[in-house]
Amino acid sequence: MTVYDPNNIFAKILRDEIPSHRVYEDDAVVVFMDVMPQGQGHTLVVPKAPSRNLLDADAATLGPLFQTVQKVARAVKRAFAADGVTIMQFNEPASGQTVYHLHVHVIPRFEGVPLKPHTGQMEKPEVLAENASKIRAALAG
Repeated sequence: MTVYDPNNIFAKILRDEIPSHRVYEDDAVVVFMDVMPQGQGHTLVVPKAPSRNLLDADAATLGPLFQTVQKVARAVKRAFAADGVTIMQFNEPASGQTVYHLHVHVIPRFEGVPLKPHTGQMEKPEVLAENASKIRAALAG
């Protein structure tokens, strides 16, 4: 198995070396907006503990991670009045993983609206900031 790279982009975001539009943070996870969203409100839930993906993560990381995924999924559904929520998590290149730090995608979904491709098209910072604000408000109740 390949070794975890502490210089991956999510590790740098966790260390505040790269800016992000943070939505939520606690001792175990950081939640921020995906800069190349596949849909409005596309959010990433990232554990602070280093692991490449689900396959090599410490089991103690998974409980807090998926508790937060559930909390964020409920919040994004409310924040965007979505019809549903897609949860995605990729492991190794054959699955589509491109950033080798465990993370979970949370994407609000709307009937009849397909996901956009993850093409490298970056969202405008002001849109990401507005979407993050909506989700923070939904998390607050």
